[in-house]
Amino acid sequence: MKNIGIALLAIGLIMTVFTGFNLVTRKKVVDIGELQISADEKTPIYWSPIVGGVVAAAGLLILVTSKKKV
Repeated sequence: MKNIGIALLAIGLIMTVFTGFNLVTRKKVVDIGELQISADEKTPIYWSPIVGGVVAAAGLLILVTSKKKV
């Protein structure tokens, strides 16, 4: 359970700092025999920093409430 808490905490902190990224896909525009023309298409993916804070808080809550091994 602690590993999940640590992972959620780390992911939440990263999501808070970096609020998105661009997904780049290659799209074929023209394909005539051996002639091929393609273009890069950028799709932005964004999220709110609040989402990162919630994920980090959930990870911290899991860390605090997890039982210690005896």
